[in-house]
Amino acid sequence: MVGPIQGARISALPRRNTRFEADRLCSHPGCITKLSIYNRRDTCFAHAGFKIPRLRGRTRPQS
Repeated sequence: MVGPIQGARISALPRRNTRFEADRLCSHPGCITKLSIYNRRDTCFAHAGFKIPRLRGRTRPQS
């Protein structure tokens, strides 16, 4: 014999992704790349600033 059917409680839906204006272009001079509505930056990936990540507990070597 099969036992009773069990289900999960109804919970809140996950938060929606933040959207930005549509039809935005990269702010770098001469770049005509159209940005995604989910890209929070003003520049495309090719013109985004580069950040060196910290390596687990080590600091960047001094030059």
